[in-house]
Amino acid sequence: MKFEKVFRNSALHPKPVGLVLQYGTAGFRTNAKELDHIMFRMGLLAVLRSKKTKATIGVMVTASHNPEEDNGVKLVDPMGEMVTPSWEEYSMQLANAEQDVLLTALKDVIEKEAISMDQDANIFIGKDTRPSSEKLSQAVSDGVMSLGGHVHDYGVVTTPQLHFMVRCQNTQGCYGSPTMEGYYRKLSQAFMLSLQAPNRTDDQKHLLVDGANGVGALRLRDMERFLQNQLQISLFNDCREGKLNFQCGADYVKVQQKPPQGVEMSVGERCCSFDGDADRIVYYYKDSDGCFHLQDGDKIATLIGTFLKDMLTQAGLDLQVAVVQTAYANGSSTRYLEDVLKVSWCTTGVKHLHHAAQEFDIGVYFEANGHGTVLFSNAAVHKIEKLAQDSSIKNEKKRTAAQLLHSTINVINQAVGDAISDMLLVEGVLAVQGLSVQQWDAIYSDLPNRQRKIKVADRRVITTTDAERRVVTPPGLQEAVDMLVKKYPQSRAFVRPSGTEDIIRVYAEADTQENTDALAQEVCLAVYRLAGGVGEEPKPLH
Repeated sequence: MKFEKVFRNSALHPKPVGLVLQYGTAGFRTNAKELDHIMFRMGLLAVLRSKKTKATIGVMVTASHNPEEDNGVKLVDPMGEMVTPSWEEYSMQLANAEQDVLLTALKDVIEKEAISMDQDANIFIGKDTRPSSEKLSQAVSDGVMSLGGHVHDYGVVTTPQLHFMVRCQNTQGCYGSPTMEGYYRKLSQAFMLSLQAPNRTDDQKHLLVDGANGVGALRLRDMERFLQNQLQISLFNDCREGKLNFQCGADYVKVQQKPPQGVEMSVGERCCSFDGDADRIVYYYKDSDGCFHLQDGDKIATLIGTFLKDMLTQAGLDLQVAVVQTAYANGSSTRYLEDVLKVSWCTTGVKHLHHAAQEFDIGVYFEANGHGTVLFSNAAVHKIEKLAQDSSIKNEKKRTAAQLLHSTINVINQAVGDAISDMLLVEGVLAVQGLSVQQWDAIYSDLPNRQRKIKVADRRVITTTDAERRVVTPPGLQEAVDMLVKKYPQSRAFVRPSGTEDIIRVYAEADTQENTDALAQEVCLAVYRLAGGVGEEPKPLH
């Protein structure tokens, strides 16, 4: 294989000397001005990954909920999942190689993975609406073509849509058609089949959606005609004016605990917000006193998990459904769920949640920020499909439950968290169960919580166990946290190191906000004193 074209074209996408970037859960993400060389090199890596797996690989240009001036890129593996961790290492090896050793780094990956360069390579590329995305996605294409790969550019799509396309392509259409129309038809038809409530009023069909001035707004508008008025959407922050993610979007609503700018809410009206690339969703409403109520990922997981459990029981199917949580899940959600189904714990991060959910017949996971999905094992899909197609079932309740489970499989995007797909699933569940947004919210009440962070000399001094809920080192810190937790009703707290900087993250919850803040402050002081805090001692927030 000759690499002259790679060498020649890489000079058109030069790396700033000394710049080092990390590939995290969100891929590479930073100011768009620093990403041109990264994009070219991720095009190269995508070709190698495609040749290695003998499958189509995706490359998504997006920075999700980050400000508009940022951008980023991540690779999508053959089943629509995030790229495997060992290839994250290769991505950093290529991205951070200085110009004169790029070919050496490239050949090192080829040699280590025993890649046949004669193998064809097919790459799907998507991008979000940022001003920088057009130029950066072209740099990805340049990288792909420099190594002889074939490009299918989907243009402006949501991140989950690109994941969907990759999965469809690599399952030879078994998962669906790798086209935008294929995506819209599959999800909308399953959604309409799930509506077992023919007397829904227009109020029940109506939903306010904040599109974060991002790609989700554009693609949801495209999808509306497929929904045949079964969901009547009032779309705000729809890219016509306003800046991407600025005072709007799921991350803003979750962090600020208030509605996005530009959305006019009536009392009790159901509202939801997407994030910038539409892979997160949160719901919310305003009560008669004008108070804001947020239904975050914990509430969404609870709604979906209990619905699936009910349907399995009614269908008479012996399948285990579990909700996978991290230490950040609100304690009230955990206590509620543990009474009705299996709760499993894992380390913080989408890749860990996705992997843990695969251990069950049906695994539900949502981070509190609203990123999540439902995974069905092949065995579960087979059993549900067989029952749903069994015309001999006389029990109407059993037949309906089987059909609803089958529709759920098709409305959910199992490849990755998908705001549009998750929205349709939530709307279907609320319709089937006849729940208003207030009744959903009343399933349980969140405990007040507080997140803090402490600067330390070296974050590695803290190690954890039990899905990051307990500290192993330094000695004495977990004992100190345990003693502090005993002081406050319904309380818990944990500490964990940041994955990227010398910061220790502190989480606390208790029966009141006052007690929560007091507990968080005392835990912060314990971390500062026992784990090498730097700078001034942490002060109370108020």
